[in-house]
Amino acid sequence: MSVRRVMGTEIEYGISVAGQPMANQMVASSQVVNAYASATAKARRARWDFEEESPLRDARGFDMSRQVADPSQLTDEDMGLANVILTNGARLYVDHAHPEYSTPEVTTPLDVVRFEKAGEQVMLDAARRASAVPGAAPLLLYKNNTDNKGASYGAHENYLMRRSTPFADIVKHLTPFFVSRQVVCGAGRVGIGQDGRDDGFQISQRADYFEVEVGLETTLKRPIINTRDEPHADPEKYRRLHVIIGDANLSEVSTYLKVGTTALVLAMIEERFITRDLGLETPVASLRAISHDPTCTELVGLLDGRKLTAVQLQMEYLDLARKYVDETLGDDADTQTRDVLARWESVLTRLESDPMQCERELDWVAKKALLEQYRERDGLAWDDAKLALIDLQYADIRPEKGLYHRLAGRGRIERLLDDVTIEGAMHDPPEDTRAYFRGRCLEKYADNVAAASWDSVIFDLPGRESLQRVPTIDPLRGSRTHVGELIDRCDTAEQLFAALTR
Repeated sequence: MSVRRVMGTEIEYGISVAGQPMANQMVASSQVVNAYASATAKARRARWDFEEESPLRDARGFDMSRQVADPSQLTDEDMGLANVILTNGARLYVDHAHPEYSTPEVTTPLDVVRFEKAGEQVMLDAARRASAVPGAAPLLLYKNNTDNKGASYGAHENYLMRRSTPFADIVKHLTPFFVSRQVVCGAGRVGIGQDGRDDGFQISQRADYFEVEVGLETTLKRPIINTRDEPHADPEKYRRLHVIIGDANLSEVSTYLKVGTTALVLAMIEERFITRDLGLETPVASLRAISHDPTCTELVGLLDGRKLTAVQLQMEYLDLARKYVDETLGDDADTQTRDVLARWESVLTRLESDPMQCERELDWVAKKALLEQYRERDGLAWDDAKLALIDLQYADIRPEKGLYHRLAGRGRIERLLDDVTIEGAMHDPPEDTRAYFRGRCLEKYADNVAAASWDSVIFDLPGRESLQRVPTIDPLRGSRTHVGELIDRCDTAEQLFAALTR
């Protein structure tokens, strides 16, 4: 009924080795993750537990054969790559050719922002440590989604949903929302097309890489709606909606609205509140057309015969969300739910009037405003290589180099959180999900945690011949309320395990 639900994000970072354009990115990514693990003693021992993962299970009711699956889909195989579990409950690892940070499970949009921004700081620290190794070349990380040479890497979201919700309803109502929401949460990009060969600026970094409406893949034939059915929770009660269509945002407001508005739409789908058919005639073509028009005036065709802009389509969802919250919560609506609705309306109103009014809040608008300044000052055409470099520099996570950070430091980008709050989230887990139990165990009993995953912590206890698994199948148990006092009074992992299994 609100923006609250169990959710999180997974961000793959772009990586380069200074002065070595042909460097092996997988090796470089491993150096980044291993450098952080070596510096964080409590992250060295525990490995990731792959046993409960099922990446080929499809929400449409079947399992894809491992023989036909692309190797990139086999995320349940231990490839021997660097893989670290952090005391904040997050996961830092190498996903093929990129370092990736997965936030711990949280329950509010603002906590998604908090732990995702903490991930940026973890990555920054890791890259600096890897670069400081004697003889090592500087390793540079970018929070973006494309190398502009045809390759794209993901910024995924995850939302826990009721298993009872028909998947067909999810597809029907989410597709138009995802196609149009890029006007709020696009990261902006110089270049049109997967390899950026056509001149211009577009709203989304990922739009050109999506080819089908529904599917299981994440790297080939990317779908608007991903069907991976891997709940990391009780499969009888829940499914985990795996969203692969978003951009990697640096703007805190963009991230906040991305997950906050999506959570509201999911709540409406679960409650079968959406009765309007907002289906699009050609979702994939509309996705690209909207992205290619930063004026936000491109019209896309709906199945009911109407033609709307992406902003107008988002306003349809906003109107439904306002009615939904008023009817189900009324005056009892929580602060973040009301704030998401107010910010959503404010942003959409200004996007319809003049998109450039949102340059303090939205990544793509802030980036375009910056690029236009250079174009006007230096007389640059959109195919000028300097603009592509500015695009890349916007995503550089180094505060002294990244253009986003310079804008934020000068007050030209709105912040939702302060640096102290974000720094705390680098080390301390959220208190209202099972990530609290995972993180506290890593922090207090590091020598006895052999492995962990989203839905288990595995202990190696003295005197026991086998490892001992503690299931954490319920994402809302294992919180500070449930286990905080217990962990505080148990000095050893043996005491904790005995208390849990008594």
